[in-house]
Amino acid sequence: MALPRITSPHTTGSNRTQRVMLQVLAATLPGVAALTWIYGAGTLINLIWASAVALACEAGVLKLRQRPVGFFLRDGSALVTAVLLALALPPYSPWWLTLIATAFAILLGKQLYGGLGQNPFNPAMIGYVVVLVSFPVEMTTWPIPHAVGLGAGLQHILGVTSLPDGWAQATALDVLKVNNSLTIDELWANPAFGHFGGIGSEVVNLAFLAGGLFLLHKRLFSWHAPVGMLAALALMSLVFWNGSGSDSHGSPLFHLLSGATMLGAFFIVTDPVSGATSTRGRLIFGAGVGVLVYVIRAWGGYPDGVAFAVLLMNLCAPTIDYYTRPRTYGHRKAERGFKLGE
Repeated sequence: MALPRITSPHTTGSNRTQRVMLQVLAATLPGVAALTWIYGAGTLINLIWASAVALACEAGVLKLRQRPVGFFLRDGSALVTAVLLALALPPYSPWWLTLIATAFAILLGKQLYGGLGQNPFNPAMIGYVVVLVSFPVEMTTWPIPHAVGLGAGLQHILGVTSLPDGWAQATALDVLKVNNSLTIDELWANPAFGHFGGIGSEVVNLAFLAGGLFLLHKRLFSWHAPVGMLAALALMSLVFWNGSGSDSHGSPLFHLLSGATMLGAFFIVTDPVSGATSTRGRLIFGAGVGVLVYVIRAWGGYPDGVAFAVLLMNLCAPTIDYYTRPRTYGHRKAERGFKLGE
């Protein structure tokens, strides 16, 4: 008897993954707009260049693996990885920095494990950590808001010249990390600080919060992982907040509106592939990320710990899933009946 040949459901018909990825890309638009308004065209250049590199790397590997290139490129997953990575990089990053980060994200973070749905780590965070560890100076230098023109920015991207000292600065998290003598009130006179979480950073975080709430409204993910991360980060910063002294690690509001907090909470920890799967597991996963973000920011060697925290919790996701598996319907009743039968 000849059995019918049935293909996998994701190879024919409508591509639901594409619709999901397009909604994620749409949710990043407020953050893109905020970054572009504050830092100029550098963010858009990062996005275009990272997207081109990601699609080229994805197509090359798919060709080598003899997979349908057009179909998998259209699902939008490589584009989402490139966009999230480009948004995390400093605007006007050198072209080679974006190239290395994106290539590692697609090749090492995604395709090495078999492609979409197979990666145990978040690909965008893999690429980000690779360049952060390898090139810390370039990764911790951001342009001063509304200071860099397109011409100077392009020259910096191409390596012709570096940004003038008056056009580049450390982030608020960097300043707080190396501070040993100034009080918080004195630090707030630094150009890197804004009203709550660093000049520019607070606006960008609020923009990504708006995009994340849009995704929650569309029910693309549950609230457990974002709320777990933000609540744990706020609680840790509240417990260890020692006022405005020189040894202060910053207030809860500062940590919630600094660095990549909202980008991580709504666009990174919600990754359904590399995170936990059960609702209780996602809450624990998000809380673990929040705790690690604060630990790295306060006592670690890097000013912002979102990428490291996510990757460390990616390692813990299988264990979290093992201990938070939902009870199978009717399991206890069947077990009780079996014992009575004995």
